[in-house]
Amino acid sequence: MNQKIEDLIPHRAPFLFVDEIISYTAETIIGLKTFTQEDAWLQGSFPDFNFVPGTILIEAMAQCGGAGVKLLGLAEGVFGLVSLDNIEFFAGVEFEKLVKFLVKNIRISEKIIKQSGEAFSDDKLIVKGEWLCVKLQ
Repeated sequence: MNQKIEDLIPHRAPFLFVDEIISYTAETIIGLKTFTQEDAWLQGSFPDFNFVPGTILIEAMAQCGGAGVKLLGLAEGVFGLVSLDNIEFFAGVEFEKLVKFLVKNIRISEKIIKQSGEAFSDDKLIVKGEWLCVKLQ
């Protein structure tokens, strides 16, 4: 799975939050991200803690799902995040820790992508939720 993420989704540094897609099927997409010192600008969200902001973890899950859908060839064009549902946070994740995203495809068409996902660090559930993306172009 060594196709560059930048070839799959329009996001670019510093707002690209997926390092690699390690598995993808029509049902499930698995991706990885380690937030490093290059992402230090995010630490201003919680200056007294070393946590990656939760909103960034949600964005990373959605980016992982989008990259997986592109790898699968299930949708063409550029999609934008339009809604979030049932978001739950369970713990923080520190910088320099590997985050594993497990994304499930709920519904995919030429105009919408509906997915759910969970993010884990050290095999511990950090956040879960659902989102909807619609085709922008």
